[in-house]
Amino acid sequence: MAVHYVIEGGTAREISAAVEREVAAERLAPGDSLPPVRRLAEELGVGAGTVAAAYRELRQRGIVMTRGRAGTVVAHAPAVGSRRPPKVPEGIRDLAGGHPDPAFLPVLHPPERWGPVPGSHRAAPGLPELTEYAGRWFARDGVPADRIGFAHGALDCVSRLLTAELRPGDAVAVEDPGFHHLLDLVPALGLRMLPVAVDDEGMRPEALRTALRGGARAVVCSPRGQSPTGARLTADRRADLLGVLRPHPGVLVVEDDHNADVADLPGTPAHCLADAGLERWAQVRTVSKHLGIDLRWAAIAGDETTVARHEGRMLVTSGWVSHVLQETVLRALRDRATADLVADAARAYAGRRAALLDALARHGVSARGASGLNVWVPVWDESAVVGGLRSRGWWVAAGARFRVATGPAVRITTAGLLPAEAERLAADLAAVREESAATYGG
Repeated sequence: MAVHYVIEGGTAREISAAVEREVAAERLAPGDSLPPVRRLAEELGVGAGTVAAAYRELRQRGIVMTRGRAGTVVAHAPAVGSRRPPKVPEGIRDLAGGHPDPAFLPVLHPPERWGPVPGSHRAAPGLPELTEYAGRWFARDGVPADRIGFAHGALDCVSRLLTAELRPGDAVAVEDPGFHHLLDLVPALGLRMLPVAVDDEGMRPEALRTALRGGARAVVCSPRGQSPTGARLTADRRADLLGVLRPHPGVLVVEDDHNADVADLPGTPAHCLADAGLERWAQVRTVSKHLGIDLRWAAIAGDETTVARHEGRMLVTSGWVSHVLQETVLRALRDRATADLVADAARAYAGRRAALLDALARHGVSARGASGLNVWVPVWDESAVVGGLRSRGWWVAAGARFRVATGPAVRITTAGLLPAEAERLAADLAAVREESAATYGG
């Protein structure tokens, strides 16, 4: 196969810069392998240690990753360049994005007039009414809300929490399978990922214990609607995980409760790790799944030190979240019709998820999806299943983006999948999976 990229340089910095240029120019694509260290060293006439240092810098910056026997490869979402998700072909049913059904999102009403700001909002970054609402929102599920802060979305908040707490090279325990953007973010921050296996009840206690013994200084997890598996904490699993965490008081525990209002049927009890005697903790909530993906606003509750560090970093960077945006969020949250629409969405999402799980079970296909907007289906060969379903009119997400050490699977977003469509999709997936299994001899 022809090589279309050029790596050159005589120092580690020059070599890493050359690789970065090729990735940014898309001559090196996600998943492409870089030359083995010794081979590239010979080609460039430098020591193997120089190339190893260049690759190490690229890993710390989230541009490449190590894949065992596959060597060093370009990361799925390298922290350079302008790649965007592939465009869904016309006529193909999109079940890959993880997005809510637009039919259940309200029409937003930003303020018609907003006067000039005399100076800045750094002294009072949060609207008092929205801060009060956020406090009640957390308290509804037993999360202490003595300290509240705002951010520009969940990942913005998690990024700020991790960079305020950790240093390059520190380890973060992450769910595996887990949220693909978080799996991209952690190495982009120069941090190491320690994968923690997930079942239907969330992180597995023994796997978390292993990660903590391995030096994890922070844990990022989801209490419900976990992406991609739909895992949801139970009371027993919460107790078990807290038992694992309490002997490590210096570890920061961050919960990403990104779809708190639509992950389950209305009134379903939440089981959160937030507080419960932990020394360092934070929970992040957003409104993008139930009010609209364009509302880049998140609320954070946490212990005094954690929220103060987040606010301190916010103060010296963006300063505050736009008050126009905050007012728009507040208007939506106060609207009775919007509240009814959100409750309808939660019921519809639960029904649609259950319909697909039931249809898959009838076709002998095991799948996971205890809560949230997605279903996770283990398969033999992700590429074969994704391609086979595409030929039948379905666009689903390959699981490689969501996993570190777990086996292959596909993620299907059920938020917009009508129950009447579930049977046909299940039949198609069963047929495609059978074809791919036959390819491997059974």
